[in-house]
Amino acid sequence: MKNSPSYSVTSVDHALQLAVILQVEGPLRVSEAAARLGVARSTAHRLLSMLVFRDFAVQDANRCYAAGPVLSLAARSHSRISSLRLVAMPFLDALAARLDESANLMVLFGDHMRFIGTVEGKRVLRVGSREGSVMPAHLVSGGKAILAELPAGELEALYAPEAWAGREQERPSLDTLRDQLHGIPAAGVALNVEGTEAGVTAVGRVVRTNDDGLRAAVSVSMPSTRFTTEGLGSIVRALTVATAGIEREFARKVTTGEN
Repeated sequence: MKNSPSYSVTSVDHALQLAVILQVEGPLRVSEAAARLGVARSTAHRLLSMLVFRDFAVQDANRCYAAGPVLSLAARSHSRISSLRLVAMPFLDALAARLDESANLMVLFGDHMRFIGTVEGKRVLRVGSREGSVMPAHLVSGGKAILAELPAGELEALYAPEAWAGREQERPSLDTLRDQLHGIPAAGVALNVEGTEAGVTAVGRVVRTNDDGLRAAVSVSMPSTRFTTEGLGSIVRALTVATAGIEREFARKVTTGEN
């Protein structure tokens, strides 16, 4: 887990967060950007204007900002991910409130998971927002849950040596990874016990979108001191309710063609 540098510059951090949102979720207006960052509209406008200047964003005829040439991804991916986040956030709210721990939505990009939504728990000691973070899929609870359900050939291709050229030291052993993933589909959830950050444990479950191009998961993260095997059952039940709700509402949205 990467730590925020002591010399971090808030404006730079905000600009990078906006770049990630535009790349992963698609277009947004100044008011929406301001709300996501918790800043004034004028601040959001300045940030977006700088992204346009550097080709990280473009402004369309409807005064919406979208990913520019530097960040462009498929429009379909934008639409689907944005819709999924919109659907999922109320369920993350309910999940965080039910367990009083932080709840996250993430999607698979290559061999990494990108966190696209977080609702923090209310306790003083809690896991902070992961929104905008990118972490190795094989270390993250939601990533493990997704990898465990991939067809064997797809998993092998994802972790083939040639796919990790220049990152050889980061590549996990495929045999070891298979051992770690074994049993996750039957259990329905995957665990990340301090695999990405000391003192943090997470439990993840797949969100089935019925779209192989959009693989997602929800996780609950908490300080390791509060995680117990006795309490795992209640976490699994809460995750099951949340993911079922997201799947149901997302399927309805796709079927009706809602934006």
